[in-house]
Amino acid sequence: MGRFGSNIARALASKGFEVIVVDSDENEVREFSDIVAHSLVLDATEERALKDAGISDVDVAIVSLGQNIDTSILVTLLLKELGVRQVIVKAVNDKHGKILSRIGADRVIYPEREVATRLAESFVSPKIFDYIELSPTHSIIEIAAPKQFIGKTIKDLALREKYHVSLIAIKRKIPIVTEKGTPDFNEDINIAPAAEDELLEGDVITLLGKYEDLERIEHL
Repeated sequence: MGRFGSNIARALASKGFEVIVVDSDENEVREFSDIVAHSLVLDATEERALKDAGISDVDVAIVSLGQNIDTSILVTLLLKELGVRQVIVKAVNDKHGKILSRIGADRVIYPEREVATRLAESFVSPKIFDYIELSPTHSIIEIAAPKQFIGKTIKDLALREKYHVSLIAIKRKIPIVTEKGTPDFNEDINIAPAAEDELLEGDVITLLGKYEDLERIEHL
């Protein structure tokens, strides 16, 4: 339950997931007793302890053990042998990540690297609000709708035909008046917009595609 594990546990619990936290440190676990569904004090390198705790029945297990490379490898191996459907593991470096993949980790993540990449992308293109790397060739970006797109429908833009990218969401601020009578905004997110939906000034769009195709839109 280090920084990453603690934050992901809190985030998942806040979104209504049934979360189980595991740590050998009773003080770390106690902190989550009122936040998550179950908080367990046990040694995750002990197969019997994991079995008795019912860990084999979880849908997803997230392994975050800081710099303890050997331990994270052992825990990942045990989780896969117990039949956990999806095991996500935080890796320290590329060599660690390769070993995790070879022993069956379903997904290897590098949180610090991913945050650094997103920050770098935001400097390269100030239009980008968020960036997710999907593969060596494809990514998802959240970007301010270019001026050329404003007032046009999704059908008119023909993004797949012209740019080979898919528009998967539109984020828009809707002006409202609060109970106190002051002006404010609500954020509306249109997932999988229809062909007749029109882009308005101030819209933020989420696009999926190859890096080079997304860059063409960034430079509009």
